[in-house]
Amino acid sequence: MALVETGLTGLAHMLVAEGLIEKDKVKEAVERAKEEKVGLIDWLVTAGWVKGAEAVKAQGVNFGAPYFDVASINPDNLPKDIIDLNMMRKHRVLPLFKRGTRLFVGVADATNLKSLEEVRFQTNCAIEAVLVEPSKLDSLVNKLIDEKESESLSDFDDADLDNIDLDSVDKDEQDDVGAGADKDDAPVVKFVKKMLVDAIRKGASDLHFEPYEKKYRVRFRIDGLLHEVASPPIQLSARISARLKVLSNLDISERRIPQDGRVKLKLSKTKAIDFRVNTLPTLFGEKIVMRILDPTSAMLGVDALGFEQQQKKYFMDAISKPQGMVLVTGPTGSGKTVTLYTGVNILNDEHKNISTAEDPVEINLAGVNQVNVNVKAGLTFASALRAFLRQDPDIVLVGEIRDLETAEIAIKASQTGHLVLSTLHTNSAPETLTRLVNMGVAPFNIATTVNLVVAQRLARRLCEHCKKPAELPEEALLEEGFTQEELNDLTVYEQVGCDKCTLGYKGRVGLFQVMPVSEETGRIIMEGGNAIDIADQAKKENIPDLRRAGLNKIKLGATSLEEVNRVTQE
Repeated sequence: MALVETGLTGLAHMLVAEGLIEKDKVKEAVERAKEEKVGLIDWLVTAGWVKGAEAVKAQGVNFGAPYFDVASINPDNLPKDIIDLNMMRKHRVLPLFKRGTRLFVGVADATNLKSLEEVRFQTNCAIEAVLVEPSKLDSLVNKLIDEKESESLSDFDDADLDNIDLDSVDKDEQDDVGAGADKDDAPVVKFVKKMLVDAIRKGASDLHFEPYEKKYRVRFRIDGLLHEVASPPIQLSARISARLKVLSNLDISERRIPQDGRVKLKLSKTKAIDFRVNTLPTLFGEKIVMRILDPTSAMLGVDALGFEQQQKKYFMDAISKPQGMVLVTGPTGSGKTVTLYTGVNILNDEHKNISTAEDPVEINLAGVNQVNVNVKAGLTFASALRAFLRQDPDIVLVGEIRDLETAEIAIKASQTGHLVLSTLHTNSAPETLTRLVNMGVAPFNIATTVNLVVAQRLARRLCEHCKKPAELPEEALLEEGFTQEELNDLTVYEQVGCDKCTLGYKGRVGLFQVMPVSEETGRIIMEGGNAIDIADQAKKENIPDLRRAGLNKIKLGATSLEEVNRVTQE
């Protein structure tokens, strides 16, 4: 390679010298990557400015590291249990093979020496970096992590259920838990364990135990929709309820009022999953709903949310500001908490004091001061927020703005040097701003303090194993919102269904409307404009609405037209 004077150093210099990118663009990319706290190669590949394979091969030539196509390797032959799962996820490293005390590790960025040093320290091996294409690396790392985490569940049969520990969160109650499981209740004990394990195995978010006059049913919410999974004898209704209440440390004798509790399911010495439990007295007994609390959901990083590149930039810019307000809106179960906590996790370091008020706290984060709202005791969102302001906070998260009092304190906090994150229940980003006005918040305060509004939905993701192209007429696609230009290169997929998915879908994908509050939008608010006026301004600023976000995901083959219609049509 001929020497080229670029005025740049390291990776940026190499990319320009190899002719993969222009000097001005790489400078911009360096700044953008720094702002978003991601590696330069990652940013360039995600933005589509550089092809992953070209960037990796160029690194190999310049830094003397070999290039390897991981698509050619059988994942079963990769070394197991050498690198900690959290480290693999955090540093994006992949153990490829081990020879004596030398471990060959797949990386996308050869300059990330800090990650390699941490791997060396953890494994006590001499580390050899092998360059791998970023997208293929991520795919294989995620696959290995998923397989590892499901190992503890996939091999369970009815006999193995005895080895799983179920604990109430209150340790003082352990003896009572054991005492409550007498011989007559053994089938009920086993049934409850099996339901909890099956729910995790199938990727459910909630379990519903429902008594009716002549039937008892158990349903799982998988990818946002409920599916019936079991129908035990109605005679067991009271005993199933009692068992769940004992585990949740609730009052068994109290059947007249709703109760809240928690259960911990210990799958192994290192893996445990929490369930939030709520009981509700119904006509024929107590309905019990259990929410699976997944602490890893906030650790996935901003890329896992599903933002488009520009949306990601808006979000990162907003949470990076020292003060102001970021609002996330959407119906129940649309992923608002995960979005907010992803932002909190990015900001969470030793230099910042972060406090949250939630009803209830679902995701536990180390280093964050989390408060459970308790209205009966007088601890409301408003009173918690007032207390936070006397605790020298940098960042405040309010679970939900429900009334004028909470809204006004949150606004005041965002005006006095604090970053405030919160949620509202509205249908779209423009409606969020008018909702605050209708609550009684002064339009001037909204225009000057709200930095960003995110409206979101969760659509079911098409199964990669069985999805097939759908045959739809052009007229129908044009009516749905696609342009004539898009139809030239458009393949719309539909669900089929196989043994690896649920009704043709597996997992979910986020649809987002990410709307920064510009000066012009602020002017509309102060002049008394409505949600339609704000939506028109957003369109002028090329901010896609939820419908357009859904169509973009269809173009990528991530979801179906039917599913987008289900979650975006009001």
